[in-house]
Amino acid sequence: MKKQVLFIVGPTASGKTNLSLQIAEKYPVELISADSRQIYRFMDIGTAKPEKSILERFRHHFVNIFNPDEYYSAGRFGKEARHVIDEIFKKNRNPLVAGGSGFYIKALIDGIFDEDIKDEEIRDFLNHRLEKEGLPVLFNELAEKDTEYASRISANDTQRILRSLEVIYLTGKPFSAWHRQKTEAFPYKPVIIGLDVERKVLYERINRRVDDMIHKGLVDEAQAILDKGYSLKNNALNTVGYKEVIAYLNGEISMEEMIELIKRNTRRYAKRQMTWFRADKRILWRKADDPQIWEIIGQSMSLKI
Repeated sequence: MKKQVLFIVGPTASGKTNLSLQIAEKYPVELISADSRQIYRFMDIGTAKPEKSILERFRHHFVNIFNPDEYYSAGRFGKEARHVIDEIFKKNRNPLVAGGSGFYIKALIDGIFDEDIKDEEIRDFLNHRLEKEGLPVLFNELAEKDTEYASRISANDTQRILRSLEVIYLTGKPFSAWHRQKTEAFPYKPVIIGLDVERKVLYERINRRVDDMIHKGLVDEAQAILDKGYSLKNNALNTVGYKEVIAYLNGEISMEEMIELIKRNTRRYAKRQMTWFRADKRILWRKADDPQIWEIIGQSMSLKI
């Protein structure tokens, strides 16, 4: 019988971290963060990263492992997280995967490539670069990263250039390579709990979280990151929360506009997350206070306290 791996998924502000820490209090687990931004150092407040004391108390994987100018893909996460899960089981502990990055979850369980794969933030980032740097720069980048595919398309084919770069940025592999590769099956049984939150309640939580981030010093955090030499040229910062603050710091919008934009864009991001997760019929949707949730958790734990 296959060992089971527990996943806690859902949109931002749905309570994934809180439930994960409750589980860590009850079972011998190590947490695997499936969050595409918490892997970056310095980006703490804007990614709702767990407090330092929590990170020190409970073993977390894939948090604070790269600088904002370093590139990391969902495809690479899928491969490396599988290895981490193997190692956790060897230590007689339970892996617990938690996060809202649907691409990371998919890469880990299923492998990542399909014809409909897309990422709005990466698309926005590439379109911004297209406007600022021009198509020849992007084509040259594609030629370096995927010579085979670049040789088959026109240097003026904007749609295919942007599409292939999007896949490369998302998966970490050349667009052409995905058509030749077969993904190995996930060797464990995934048990996926989705945290079901009423939309009105979720949006209220998001608005409060944004206010709390501002109070905790999100603007100062973003300024400190810029002072280190990072910028919106780094895809890590092209994310909700940071790109709006940077626009404010650049004098493009007011403080009030910045806050409202972060709230609005976070709500839109949450909606996209829910659309993604709702399409996965393996997910067991439960309210965070549903007693049955602990039955599912208990049954999925290979090792008990």
